[in-house]
Amino acid sequence: FKPDQRFYLRLKDALASYRGLADMGGWREVPLGKVLKKGEKDERVPVLKERLYMTGDLEDMGNEASLLFDGELEEALIRFQARHGLSADGVVGPRTLEAMNVPVADRIDQIRVNLERTRWVMQDVTESFVIVNIAGFMTYYVDASAIQWEGRSQVGKTYRKTPVFKADMKYLVFNPTWTVPPTILAKDVLPAVQSDASYLERKNMSVLDRSGKAVSVAGIDWSKYTAGNLPYVFRQEPGPNNALGLVKFIFPNEHFVFLHDTPSKSLFNREARTFSSGCIRVENPFELAGLLLSDQPGWTQEKIAAVVESGKTQTVYLTEPVPVLLLYWTAFPGEDGICNFREDVYDRDPAVLEALADEFSLRKRHLEQR
Repeated sequence: FKPDQRFYLRLKDALASYRGLADMGGWREVPLGKVLKKGEKDERVPVLKERLYMTGDLEDMGNEASLLFDGELEEALIRFQARHGLSADGVVGPRTLEAMNVPVADRIDQIRVNLERTRWVMQDVTESFVIVNIAGFMTYYVDASAIQWEGRSQVGKTYRKTPVFKADMKYLVFNPTWTVPPTILAKDVLPAVQSDASYLERKNMSVLDRSGKAVSVAGIDWSKYTAGNLPYVFRQEPGPNNALGLVKFIFPNEHFVFLHDTPSKSLFNREARTFSSGCIRVENPFELAGLLLSDQPGWTQEKIAAVVESGKTQTVYLTEPVPVLLLYWTAFPGEDGICNFREDVYDRDPAVLEALADEFSLRKRHLEQR
């Protein structure tokens, strides 16, 4: 049950490192106070230096007694912020202080939880796969055990959480249509149509009957329908404002979840990116598409651009299915081996930690099945 995959081994090394810090008494809290930035002098600077030195963000303490926030300290702070998914602005604000003052014992627990999650999925992993870290708001394409591509991602809102599962990607669709799924239909689209009949036209949506035939919306009394008795399907036509953007990546699954482009590109600049209804919106999706189609002759970025420019929907099957792993890691090793941490946006860590703290036992029904 212990994977020999590099990710797991690096996270295991991080656990040993943080347990070593705990044996030394952990780190002191950086006192609260005004925002700190380069060029300022403050009595908290020595404590800040010590904190960043303990976790390897600051390589050299230099003059330990100096109160000056210098350039080296700013660079160390930027490294710390990047490791914790914060805006890497080199300024000590409330969010950065909060991350710094998480006790080492809590970070140890966080690593343990994510080692457990890794044991669930990192068995028999193929050479090439796509991995989504839901908690980290990132998507990666891994080939030959190395990350070949990465992109910031938007995941499900806290009340429409992106599920954790594994499935095989089988095809891509350029210039996709979007058939509104049941949950979004009931909670968002139908109420919008009922309050504003022009909604469908503004959103470039067609109305289809159950056989897939387009119908005229003139004269339809939307007020008499609910999601349960609606005899129509809403479909958004291709275009730059389509909810799925200009390309989607399909790995059939019971959750109706997939990866796709998005017109809401400005949201990629946010720290916490819980904006979707469960699917994963990916940044720079045509780069990912190019990698996935690289074994098929002619699928250059120029061809992809031409297909998109045509405005016509086109489905392209992969030569071989590519596994997609949707995972939830709040602690993970970076490429440099140093541990990264993320906020538990879906509050999923406590249940895993509680289970790890429980006494181990075999469930009776498992024994009966054997």
